[in-house]
Amino acid sequence: MEAKEAARKGPSRTEREDFRATSDPALQEPADRGRVKLLDYPELYRLWERQQWATQDLDFSQDRVDWHERIDEEERYQRLYGLSSFFIGEQKVADELGPMMRAAPQETQRIFLATQIADEARHVQFFDRFFSEVGVLEGADELSQRLERLEQHLNPAFGQLFDDLLKTRVDRLGQEPGDTRALIEAVTLYHMVIEGMLALTGQHFIIDYNEREGTLPGFVEGFSNVARDEHRHIAFGVRFLTDAVAEDDANRDVIQGMLEQALPVADGVLDPPWADDDTWELFGVSRDETHAFAATCLSRRLKVIGLV
Repeated sequence: MEAKEAARKGPSRTEREDFRATSDPALQEPADRGRVKLLDYPELYRLWERQQWATQDLDFSQDRVDWHERIDEEERYQRLYGLSSFFIGEQKVADELGPMMRAAPQETQRIFLATQIADEARHVQFFDRFFSEVGVLEGADELSQRLERLEQHLNPAFGQLFDDLLKTRVDRLGQEPGDTRALIEAVTLYHMVIEGMLALTGQHFIIDYNEREGTLPGFVEGFSNVARDEHRHIAFGVRFLTDAVAEDDANRDVIQGMLEQALPVADGVLDPPWADDDTWELFGVSRDETHAFAATCLSRRLKVIGLV
């Protein structure tokens, strides 16, 4: 009880100054009216320098006790969908960022995207340390083994979003770095949908649930750092797409077309594979609440970009 009470004290995570410093519109109510001051690319880089953290500083000793003694088998199985999606997702997006970075037209954009590659690699290491030291998977001793084992916990929509929609655009950029349309589509997919809708939604509810329950303190600390990184990445995406629309109004149609193609798939990714119908509940929230949160975050960002 004391752990749960302690977790409720203090400002909410999204109200913290370091989170709001990212300028992600989803964290700002004025974004509902499209009125947000976005950081430029050099400012986002300097923020990255100020917001460094190390996975090796995290302590997972209590997490191991919680996972094996306080969280029952059924709940562990349900949690594995979210954990698997994040672990594998971080590995996949780390692989896809290189062509996007090389295709960015401005040096300041490329410099920031280089920091994002470092962030994504750190996120993979965070999950690998958690899985290894907590003992989430027995008999999987290497990173590659853990990633392979976790594939069974994903749903088909996950593969469609990452291995089809995103990879197609990134492969195109690898061949044609000057393809502006492919770059805008990739940023829309990566920053607005994968990070902005899916990752931040999952992080929000997973962290809140563990804070309420007083479980997995090392994971909560590290995952909060991951979430702060993601808000900074999304702020880059909003800035990039806002600039793209300002430069050529026709880019509105490119962004909108990509969203129309991706959003039905993203909705499927939000639904765990073990759910039999639309009435599922996970981490204390319903399917409707989960989807509504994701939609609100996307709407705020699109308003700032000028699409809503």
